[in-house]
Amino acid sequence: AIAVVIDHATLFNYNHGYRSSTSVKREQYNKLVSTMDSSLAESIGEVWELGVWFLRKLLGNLHQSDFLIVETTFNRWNFTGEVMVHSRLEVINHIVDNLKEIIVILHAALPKRITRSVVTYFENRRTNRPERKKVSGGIGMKRSSSSSKGLSDLDKNNGHLSPRRLKMKEDFMAKKEVKPIYIDNTRDQIRKKLGLLLLGIKALVRTPVGDGADIAESIDSILSFEKGFLKDDLYASDSLDNFVDDETSISIVSKLYGLLAAQFDDVEPASPEARRRLTFFATSIFMDLPSPPPLDKLLSWSCNVPYYNEDVLYSRKDLESRNEDGLSTIIYMKALYRNDWNNLIERLGLEDEQQIWSRKYFHELRMWASFRAQTLARTVEGMMYYEAALRLLCRIENVESEKVDDLVKSKFQLLLSCQVYDRMKRVQDPKAEDIDRLLKRFPNLRVAYIDKVNVYRDEAIEYYSVLIKSSESRERIEEVYRIKLPGNPIFGEGKPENQNLSLMFTRGEKVQTIDMNQDGYFEEALKIRSLLQEFEENSDIPTTIVGFREHIFTGSVSSLANYMALQEKSFVTIGHRVLDRVLRARLHYGHPDLFDKIFFMTRGGISKASKGINLSEDIFAGYKNILRGGKVKFREYIQVGKGRDVGMRQIYKFEAKLAQGAAEQSLSRDLNRIGTRLDFFRLLSFYFGGLGYYISSFLTTTTITFVVYFLLFLAIFDLEVIGERKIVEVGKFQMLLAGMGIVNTLPMLSTLMVEKGLRKALFQIFKVFVTGGPIYFMFHIQTRSYYFYQTLLAGGAQYRATGRGFVIHHSCFDNLYRFFAVSHFYMGFELLLALVLLSCTTQAGQVWGRTWSLWLAGFSFILPPFWFNPLAFYWGKVFQDYKKWIKWMGGTSIGSSKNSWEIWWREENCYFQRL
Repeated sequence: AIAVVIDHATLFNYNHGYRSSTSVKREQYNKLVSTMDSSLAESIGEVWELGVWFLRKLLGNLHQSDFLIVETTFNRWNFTGEVMVHSRLEVINHIVDNLKEIIVILHAALPKRITRSVVTYFENRRTNRPERKKVSGGIGMKRSSSSSKGLSDLDKNNGHLSPRRLKMKEDFMAKKEVKPIYIDNTRDQIRKKLGLLLLGIKALVRTPVGDGADIAESIDSILSFEKGFLKDDLYASDSLDNFVDDETSISIVSKLYGLLAAQFDDVEPASPEARRRLTFFATSIFMDLPSPPPLDKLLSWSCNVPYYNEDVLYSRKDLESRNEDGLSTIIYMKALYRNDWNNLIERLGLEDEQQIWSRKYFHELRMWASFRAQTLARTVEGMMYYEAALRLLCRIENVESEKVDDLVKSKFQLLLSCQVYDRMKRVQDPKAEDIDRLLKRFPNLRVAYIDKVNVYRDEAIEYYSVLIKSSESRERIEEVYRIKLPGNPIFGEGKPENQNLSLMFTRGEKVQTIDMNQDGYFEEALKIRSLLQEFEENSDIPTTIVGFREHIFTGSVSSLANYMALQEKSFVTIGHRVLDRVLRARLHYGHPDLFDKIFFMTRGGISKASKGINLSEDIFAGYKNILRGGKVKFREYIQVGKGRDVGMRQIYKFEAKLAQGAAEQSLSRDLNRIGTRLDFFRLLSFYFGGLGYYISSFLTTTTITFVVYFLLFLAIFDLEVIGERKIVEVGKFQMLLAGMGIVNTLPMLSTLMVEKGLRKALFQIFKVFVTGGPIYFMFHIQTRSYYFYQTLLAGGAQYRATGRGFVIHHSCFDNLYRFFAVSHFYMGFELLLALVLLSCTTQAGQVWGRTWSLWLAGFSFILPPFWFNPLAFYWGKVFQDYKKWIKWMGGTSIGSSKNSWEIWWREENCYFQRL
């Protein structure tokens, strides 16, 4: 920005000369201000405002009147547009350079500077006049002078002086007062640069009369004042010491250092997550955001978070418990978030890491670990950023302080639906205490739960829906509402029932459904006003659901977590974008969508909770919306965080749950009604955005099996001919067409290129292929296919708790066998055996060219559980796994499936009994 000003002033002087008329200079200055980029103008204004405050503080009270003349004169010239009339802007760089050097010196010295801690007095031997002595350490002020003790020592050693010289010295000391000399290197360096800065300001003034003369006179006064900053050592050192004691001064110095002296690499956040968030926020504000309304016109909304029995805060046991390899959660997290861990230790001022386990710091450790995992504490902390954002907006809009709390409460509510909270309290579960701790941490947080009361007189049980909060003193938990229910409200699927439990306590006009493994960001919460305005669109079809992006924050945990993050980005961002803007067929697929509360409450509620059929409860809100005439929007200028499963077995359960839920959907009356009411083309869009994904997976695996057996049939019976002609040889390009599935990565590659750049996008796609991404995705095609077909055939859809912790243990082979044998291993070995027979019997040639993709599919159904299992190929683990598997295979028929193959086989095939 300074360079722009200098170039403009230099060009003006070259074209018009110093002797241009006042009107020309004023016109040229106004042109400079009007044409300058807003960010550059803001930077100059910020440097001027902070720089003036800094110099005023540095010079101290003795120079206030002189510096005020300089400050007010330049402000008046700027206001009237006469800066170029009275000053030489082309030399302003010398002033800025000296200011920058002063800031650099202070920025380095202030953190180490120690202020005066002891004030003593010494007496001159002859005059008995008390003198102040300043004791300082570090690079602060030190004193080099003779004390009374030093003079006494000198008296004892005066024997080597002649009597005449001794008398001359005593007379001299009697006449001359001993003055202290203060050594302060920082002060001396700053005074040197400050003198040059003031001389630069004096040289900046073009006119030596009038206001220019007043500025010159004031600067000369500052430079020559004997008791001022540039002449008096003690005064100057005291002025610098005041900076150490004033937090505002230190923050101003840091701000000026960032504006003037910091390089690009210094100011860019070191954390990749911080860079990602800042980049998205800066990009999103240039998107098509609705104009935010004033806070008093803002639509109110409630966040509904269903919670059952997941982790609230990590306990000592959770952090310290080790697996069979000696690895604990805290060790894993320290390695995964090394920079964050170092920052925590530095922030707490600990010299030894083990001190963090002390009672004083252990709570900080729990919070640090919990905020980096998929815990309820992280979700609540993230959602309460909405409240913090509203408070900041109240401050910006100058809302009266006594009205801020009432306004925030009337616009936002966070409601935690924990149906088992009463049971936790009864059994003294530590998770209930952690929930109470969250209530006391956030006074506006509310918790809804079911209270079961025994009525002894008639041996009946009464059920109540209860709302609680923290008291104003934050010392206890108090009840807000208690509503008697006609009976046990939990008879369907747990999560939708949990949401329905708390819906009666929401008071916002809109309801946001938030899962308990999500996160929020303060900078994104600032845009909630624009998002709520999406409901206010004037249209014949009301907007009833507004969805937005999710960022998967678990993508860096492991390769599997990275695959899940990319998979979610593909569907939640790219897929929803197409469904919304192109096909107009987006539904509700899960959290964190915003709902029109009145629309859904008058049409049956947000969640359907029938057992089995509503296993995937989220999608039925979308079905209801499309049948009742609502409209869905998807916006990409705002996002929240989302955690996903990070282990192979966790992801397997998640995919199985979704596939079974999709199969149950296909049997529901909601889908039947939609299928009979939509026109053909919109029905195709609906198929693409819903069940088509699972039907295509089933058709893919069925086709692979059919092709393998068909080729084997032709080879065994020598039918690889068409009449008298053998199968035509396939060209190399035609062989490669079998791998055209790679084209599906192009939308993801394009998205990553836009968000991260070409180099990083290509590297990430390359890393996916190298680490086994293709076999992972093919493996889960079979997962979806198997459970979709099995549920259609025999039912049995059920919720599968995946667990949301870190996977830091090795899975034994018998566990992998129980999980994947029926759905994957059997089919994979069957395909590989068929391909081996095909290779031995075919006469057509080009076996590998024609079947390489089929071999890949066969290996993909077997290899991933071992490839992504920690220490799976370590020989010691292989030997242990083999012994456990042999023992399991020969187990008795008594106990559970973990003890015997026979029991496991019966449980896996029991669904045939339902046919």
